[in-house]
Amino acid sequence: MAFAGINHLAVLIAAVAGFAFGAVYYMGLSKQWRAAIGMAKDALAANRSPVPFVVSIVALLIMAWVLAGGIGHLGPGQVTLKNGVISALFMWLGFVITTLAVNYSFGQRRPLLTVIDGLHWLGVLVIQGAIIGAMGV
Repeated sequence: MAFAGINHLAVLIAAVAGFAFGAVYYMGLSKQWRAAIGMAKDALAANRSPVPFVVSIVALLIMAWVLAGGIGHLGPGQVTLKNGVISALFMWLGFVITTLAVNYSFGQRRPLLTVIDGLHWLGVLVIQGAIIGAMGV
């Protein structure tokens, strides 16, 4: 199932697992997240659209694919569960949390939103890195 150095099955499973994690994570923190974005439950419910879910799964597929490419560049024999998780942690620290911090700072968002969303993306990347590292690229 590998093509051009990427295990597409691992990428698909990692994307779906990341999506499932996000669903559980935000269901558990929905009240805090709504407070951090300053939106009431009824206002959020009034804007139901499938678009954010489609964007999310496409973004998660791209994220898993790029992560697989990064892990694959570690070299022969280095694609392991441990190195997948470590790679994910570095990518989160170097790209995700820094981007959220800058964007939310300029957008004058509450710091709690950076924490909530940042931990979500940390969980997603660690799960994806573990799956890709364990399944290989």
